[in-house]
Amino acid sequence: MNGSAVHEPPAASWRVALPHTTAAVPVARALVRTALAERQHSADCDTAELLTAELVANAVEHTSGSTPIELVVRLLPTGCQVEVHDADPEPPGDLTRPARGVPDPWQEHGRGLLLIRTLSSSCGHRPTESGKAVWFRLPGRRRPV
Repeated sequence: MNGSAVHEPPAASWRVALPHTTAAVPVARALVRTALAERQHSADCDTAELLTAELVANAVEHTSGSTPIELVVRLLPTGCQVEVHDADPEPPGDLTRPARGVPDPWQEHGRGLLLIRTLSSSCGHRPTESGKAVWFRLPGRRRPV
């Protein structure tokens, strides 16, 4: 090691309950932007915001009830991971496999999961005790202070 130790900065994480309404989308975007800026993280902030907005909007639109949606942001030395938890155990449609056909350019919907698949380094979903978590990862590393 040549006399100097290499120290990995600890992971940082945030967990926030959001209302099950469209008002959650800009709040989630702001939280991700703030988390990346506060930690001077090098993950692409614009992409993180966009994909977070897609996950939250999908959770609001495609799940029923008033149970809050939970946003989890994890900043790691190798990148960031964003998860959105909702109460519906049903997995998202075409998140991890390409959709059949190309989205209709005249339709307002149908591009969110395509964006997540295309712009993230990885994405997926997993069951939770109360429903599911849908997530994406972006590469990056913390910038030297």
